Amino acid sequence: MSVGPLVLELIVVFCIALLLLHHYGKISKYHPIVIIATLVAWYFSLIIVFVLPLDVSSTFYRQCITTSEATTAVNGQTSSASPVNVSTNSSANLLPVPVPFSVEDGECKKPWSYVPIDTLPAMWHIVYWTSQVLTWFILPFMQSYVCAGDFSVLGKLKRAVFENAFYYGSYLLIFGGLLIYVAASPQLSLDFAQLKVLLITASNTWGLFLLVLLLGYGLVEVPRKMWDAGNISRTTAWTYFQLARLSTEKQEANEDLEDILEEVKKVSGIVRYNHPVRKFVNIIISKCPDAFQTRVSQGMDDYEDYDAGRSRSDLPTEKTLVRIHRQIIRAVHTQKRTTVQWKILMRKALHLETISKNLGLIDRRWKEEFPSDEDENYCYRTFCSSQLKWYWYCLTQPALRKTLAICLAVLSLMVVWSECTFFNESPVLSLFAIFINLAKQNYDYFYIELASCLIISYLCVCAYYTVFRIKFFNYYYIAGHHQTDESSLMFVGIMFCRLTAPLCLNFLGLIHLDTHITGDDGVETSYTKIMGHLDVISFISDGFNIYFPILVCVLCCATYFSLGQRCLSAVGFQRFIDEADDMTTDLVDEGRQLVNREKRRLQRELNSLKRAERDNGEDISSRQWKGRTMRQAEAGTDTVTQSPKRYKRKTDKLELLTDAEPIDYSSVSHKHKDDLDDSGWGNDESSEWGTTSTYQNSTRSNLSTRPPKNLFDDV
Repeated sequence: MSVGPLVLELIVVFCIALLLLHHYGKISKYHPIVIIATLVAWYFSLIIVFVLPLDVSSTFYRQCITTSEATTAVNGQTSSASPVNVSTNSSANLLPVPVPFSVEDGECKKPWSYVPIDTLPAMWHIVYWTSQVLTWFILPFMQSYVCAGDFSVLGKLKRAVFENAFYYGSYLLIFGGLLIYVAASPQLSLDFAQLKVLLITASNTWGLFLLVLLLGYGLVEVPRKMWDAGNISRTTAWTYFQLARLSTEKQEANEDLEDILEEVKKVSGIVRYNHPVRKFVNIIISKCPDAFQTRVSQGMDDYEDYDAGRSRSDLPTEKTLVRIHRQIIRAVHTQKRTTVQWKILMRKALHLETISKNLGLIDRRWKEEFPSDEDENYCYRTFCSSQLKWYWYCLTQPALRKTLAICLAVLSLMVVWSECTFFNESPVLSLFAIFINLAKQNYDYFYIELASCLIISYLCVCAYYTVFRIKFFNYYYIAGHHQTDESSLMFVGIMFCRLTAPLCLNFLGLIHLDTHITGDDGVETSYTKIMGHLDVISFISDGFNIYFPILVCVLCCATYFSLGQRCLSAVGFQRFIDEADDMTTDLVDEGRQLVNREKRRLQRELNSLKRAERDNGEDISSRQWKGRTMRQAEAGTDTVTQSPKRYKRKTDKLELLTDAEPIDYSSVSHKHKDDLDDSGWGNDESSEWGTTSTYQNSTRSNLSTRPPKNLFDDV
């Protein structure tokens, strides 16, 4: 018996949980206790998902051993040492006498990843009860503690207890009602074992209803998002829509931060250095941006003493400082998150537009509008040619995404069918139960574990996909690239701990390995021995097998037709419905304009670099002076003989123009081919897009006498 596969899976799952936490959170900046608690919650939830297939294969092996021993005893095939157990009593002869079964010589084959019988129960005990303590007690208090703006540990603890009083009061009310129900039932005895079963059943019931809601959305939305990702035009329109929304959110975040910084500046000016609450003000200032901290510290006068006789009506109280502290923490994080998301989404929009333009190229060679750092890499240019990039981005990647979307859609249909039919014991209609039973008959344990891991993983992806998309007015906001705050990370950990146990019990029901569903007395998994079965509270379980499948189907249909999105859009929320919707069309157009503006800015920077390279180190200030002198000479005016008022007005105009865009028009020659149209794409005959035009040949001689087109669009 080897525990090598189990240890390997535990190490791999820990690495996966750590990478996910690193992707969403900023591990080096958060408190170590928060990171440890969140990592344990994520890790233990993923352990259940990836280790449960080993429990399934080991359970099938034990079932085979039990069946073989029972068959051997009934047929009278006992070992040579067994005659001492034979009795002449007829009643004793009815009992089968178990005999030792030789696994090597018998029909049952041991799984390659067989886990000792006492290992998994001990691990499930630790994993399950740790997860339950984290999700119901520790993480909710830590959420309130982290979000509190108090300046002392005791103050944060008081705030956490106060905010969770209503939360836990409702649970105590429900739990008290269940205790009264159990005490009033004559067939139930209220002891510790029965109380533990009641707690597990109540937790599974709550998690199962939440699981139905999340699966109903994820089973449809995951394949659809993958299919839309293979459609370049729709993905581009969706990116424009998200850019327009994020632009508004980014502007609001900047305005909120400016307002709270003004309040902090005012408080810092009122509370002098020798005031008792000045230390709290310093803590608040330390959470502000670096530029603001420098500005505030330079404006302080440490030599001005606090006037004891001054009126205290304008001095902030500690409660006010707590509120400001909480607001500044959230405002700074929101501003940073929206800025990072804006850059990432803008980069994605530029890349999608580049793909759209490359789709129409006949030579099938990748053309990049703005060179990136990857293009400058020698290894990247050597192993990734322009033709290979074109085939990957324009043909292979969209085809792979659509193929994967079709596979996921088929898998979703199988899940929905199995969810609606796994209550039927004979005949077996659940597709997953049929597949697993066929593999069990052939002792194909590797296929059993692979299929089980695939099914559980897809169920988790569909359920957790919805969790990661939940956003509550920036209070819970899950964002990648280290932009998720501590409270939202713990919120995800809470949802993981509450969803994983009922999700795995639901999987065991789908493959008919839950004895409470099949009704037989077979060997149970170690998981169900510890965490119970797919049971709900008795007054709910009577019609559970009826409304559970109906609820799954109804939610999937509502998600397919986007009923929730349409309702939210009807009441004023910005939702991407389709391109025919008025609100969607307006936001898509706004996002397209934002991308065009960004492209013009990047093109101006690129042109400036090209001009700097052509100048070969020529002094820019002297070049500007020469350009102004030449323009004055061409105009035929003498600045000395002009009237002072007129001369001042002209020089002011020249200074305004040179400050806004320091470009030497006289340096423009016939060789200058960097002019762009409104879309930001070059129109010269040497352009890599090959868009030559007769208009440029006719107007090229006039380039030296007029400024470039659209020069001051963004000034």
